[in-house]
Amino acid sequence: MSSSSSGSSGSRIAQGARARARMEVTAAIKDEARRQLAAEGAAKLSLRAVARELGMVSSALYRYFPSRDDLLTALIIDAYDSVGESAEAAHAEAVDAEAGPVRRWVAVAEAVRGWALRHPHEYALIYGSPVPGYVAPQTTVPPASRVGLLLIGIVREAHHGGGLAELPPVPAELAPEAERMAADLAPDLPPAAVAALVAAWAQLFGLVGFELFGQFHRVVEDRERFFRHAVGRLACGVGLVEAER
Repeated sequence: MSSSSSGSSGSRIAQGARARARMEVTAAIKDEARRQLAAEGAAKLSLRAVARELGMVSSALYRYFPSRDDLLTALIIDAYDSVGESAEAAHAEAVDAEAGPVRRWVAVAEAVRGWALRHPHEYALIYGSPVPGYVAPQTTVPPASRVGLLLIGIVREAHHGGGLAELPPVPAELAPEAERMAADLAPDLPPAAVAALVAAWAQLFGLVGFELFGQFHRVVEDRERFFRHAVGRLACGVGLVEAER
């Protein structure tokens, strides 16, 4: 092997080692930040505190995340991707089991709830109170859309397969907004279905948030069955009907 080839190989190895080291430090920073989210909440997240707990000087941490908002954005994207992956895995499993549209819808919803119960502080970060002074950048939009797009896909497949029930038309005063939402989100679906989808999406996360943040205390006891029933009704509300088998 020539000295130039050897040098090139050594450079690649060194670059790979640096990349792995950077990934490990980045993961450690985010893990500590999540611990602080659980202990103090997102509003009190501090780069200096994260650096101190990791035994780093603040200037070193800034090379990974230049500001608190950059770190928050990374945590938000991770959380949206994580819940999205859980929902997509549940949907894929339901498809493999040849489940009908209502069962697939419920599977997605239950995956969202399960993820939230396992990751309450990350759920609060993305669906709880806004962090004062933080404005989410455009990079958070695609991860945040994963669950919504999955629900739209279930309705779209039912619609194109002739299995979507006809919904009552939206009131005349809402028609322009329903048509705008349809044009933006799903031009191939009836505006009434898109309006119902947006409402169902909000209600899904409202149900999860009520359970997670304690509003169901002394109101709903069998929360798993209640949730399954409620999201099943949401499926009917967007026009889904369970296929006969």
